[in-house]
Amino acid sequence: MGCSIQENNQGQISPQTEKNELEINSSTNTGNQTAPPIDQGNVKNLTTNNTTPPTTEEIKSEQVPRDSTRVKNSIEKKPPKREKIDVKGLYLNRTSIREENIQRYIDIVKNTKLNAVVIDIKDDYGKLTYDSNVTLANQIGSDSNPATKDLKKLIQRLKAEGIYTIARIVVFKDPYLAAHQDDVAIKRKDGTVWQDAAGMKWVDPYQKKVWNYITAIAQEAAANGFDEIQYDYIRFPENAKQVDKQVAFANPTNVSKAENILAFLQSSKKKLNDYPVYVSADVFGLTTTATDDMGIGQIWENIAPNVDYISPMTYPSHYAKGTYGISNPDDFPYDIMFRAAQDAKQRNQNLKEAGQTPAIIRPWIQDFDYLRNYTATDVKNQIKALEEQGITQYLIWNAANSYTVEAFK
Repeated sequence: MGCSIQENNQGQISPQTEKNELEINSSTNTGNQTAPPIDQGNVKNLTTNNTTPPTTEEIKSEQVPRDSTRVKNSIEKKPPKREKIDVKGLYLNRTSIREENIQRYIDIVKNTKLNAVVIDIKDDYGKLTYDSNVTLANQIGSDSNPATKDLKKLIQRLKAEGIYTIARIVVFKDPYLAAHQDDVAIKRKDGTVWQDAAGMKWVDPYQKKVWNYITAIAQEAAANGFDEIQYDYIRFPENAKQVDKQVAFANPTNVSKAENILAFLQSSKKKLNDYPVYVSADVFGLTTTATDDMGIGQIWENIAPNVDYISPMTYPSHYAKGTYGISNPDDFPYDIMFRAAQDAKQRNQNLKEAGQTPAIIRPWIQDFDYLRNYTATDVKNQIKALEEQGITQYLIWNAANSYTVEAFK
């Protein structure tokens, strides 16, 4: 999920310490599936230095050039997707999916109201959690020391228990790829590799070589049987005003950040059409209320019509004081979640009235301590707020996967 952000009085977004969270400023108004096999001969060409960003004309016409990394469809009839369900899921990191740990989380899901898991496939550090056949991953070693030796077997095990499976792929925050292929890293204006406030390197969202790498990993996850591909960090770095003064993106045609994020999403999703998977995106909770892209390229009206599910990261502890007129949002998880969900629903309604089909809203819920200890009641109140808005799906976030199980029973 994205790092938390808070916009100061000058409109500058600054990083917070807890990753995968959001703080909204009060000044903002407010069965196994059969998939086509990966053509390794084509995947190997992923290392081709194809770094020219799409032009504005290409984006507007949705004709971003295809390259040889596309996985070819080897069957005539597209396999069916799993029937949609009301997903209620937990996030699982690389440690939790190891053979010695996974049964614990299967038991949690089976003994609660939950029915899904979000599994790290490509994590916040750019490391894959499985043994990949994508050539670039093999070349740079991003799949070294995998958490699971047999991804397909793991997915089959989860599905045998009736668990819906979501592959989380961190997109443009990739310090590993940036370190091993610095030609695709975000660069400072002096040509050196840029790092964020936490010392993390990012890849340049304008680099099509990165698009190809991400999409190949998504196709591989789909081929291994996942029900859904979830894109996280599908954005530019936060603190945009400062970052933009420091860096020079590979963007000679001056494509806007929002157009570029949309183009990547459309391109990648199209290349997943041959697989029986849904596609989802994690976005900052601020996208439910912001009228611009916040400098990170995320606009609700761009993303929601181009994915099946959209997951705003609306964690109450990271909303600024005064948001929605609430003096201390951390103490009112029900109220914050209710208002955030209300905004998201309105954005979707506007899209429907414009003749578009928006994604199903599936927010992330806070189940971690940050400013104070979070209780089962706090978690339940967030779920209650969503249900009262008619939102029946949610995902639970705790980076350490230490969940308040009683909240889901």
